[in-house]
Amino acid sequence: MSPAPVLGLDPGTRKCGYALLTCLGAKPLTLGIAPLEGLGERLRELLAATPVTIAAIGRGTNAAAVAEIARTLGLQVELVDERETTLLARARYFDDHPPRGWRRLIPRGMLLPGRPIDDYAALLIAERYLKAS
Repeated sequence: MSPAPVLGLDPGTRKCGYALLTCLGAKPLTLGIAPLEGLGERLRELLAATPVTIAAIGRGTNAAAVAEIARTLGLQVELVDERETTLLARARYFDDHPPRGWRRLIPRGMLLPGRPIDDYAALLIAERYLKAS
């Protein structure tokens, strides 16, 4: 029997990254970013497709509001330390999307992703939860 997926959430001021992860080392089932006002509906869609019982939420900006949304959907909320997730998410993003052309010559620490990476931060939050449990 495979473990139930964990929903990682990286709350922000206006948007929230999310990631569904079954176990450490596995590819995420889904990654995405939703505006806060549409987060409840997006999570409802995810939960209809995949049974999830635990939401690992980054303990930072808007964590309380996102935790309340997760609780109303029947999820058990676990707050997770999110220190350095933005920096680590950037590194993970570039591992998955290596720079091409002249950008590959620039040190990765100086590159900025071409899009928001809140979903990668949510993935790291889910992984931290799984490591701790």
